Amino acid sequence: MSKISYVRHRFPPEVIQRAVWLYFRFPLSFRDVEEVLAERGIDVSYETIRRWILKFGSAIAASVRSRRVQPSGTWHLDEVFVRIGGKRTYLWRAVDDEGEVLEVLAQSRRNKRAALKLMRKLLKKQGYIPDEIVTDKLASYAAALRELGLAHLHVTGGRLNNRAEVSHQPTRRRERRMGRFKSPGSMQRFLSVHDAIYNHFNVQRHLISRPVLRQMRARAAAEWHQIVAA
Repeated sequence: MSKISYVRHRFPPEVIQRAVWLYFRFPLSFRDVEEVLAERGIDVSYETIRRWILKFGSAIAASVRSRRVQPSGTWHLDEVFVRIGGKRTYLWRAVDDEGEVLEVLAQSRRNKRAALKLMRKLLKKQGYIPDEIVTDKLASYAAALRELGLAHLHVTGGRLNNRAEVSHQPTRRRERRMGRFKSPGSMQRFLSVHDAIYNHFNVQRHLISRPVLRQMRARAAAEWHQIVAA
């Protein structure tokens, strides 16, 4: 993966990198990031920060994805509705059993066709067939898996899909902070970057000891600086 170019920008790469990191790592608005940088003596407008996010976010997310190891063989699929402009949009999400976000897809429907689109995109992107596909009892999943010939991998029932349901929480926090998403397209673009960066820094801290947490956090930070280096 080639290095990201920051040429022809008035601010040094370190400032741009910090702004991008702050915006995607924490539930902050553009104006929040502006104030954090201003406290450090860096006078940059929120509109400039917005342009940095649009320009560099997708490139950084692509670099992050290229370094990720293959997810586990258990995939969890779920969908939630998001109200955009008074209309209901469904956000479909797939994660593995360690919380790694595999795919997000905004769609207007919650039917078999929508489930098929998510699964085909997911299978093409991951490049392998999982051991299990865990969902809730929505009939669209079963119908789509039958059409793909993967019905034997389908698992439902009880609290088995809590992993996918919990994975929506970071999105809900950002939705509240941003005052709702403005369009399905902008939500898709934002989450495709946000979830890649979330994966990078998600170390499952509740499952590991404090010394291991420090090591994993330091490793994630070091890799991040390599990814965004000029």
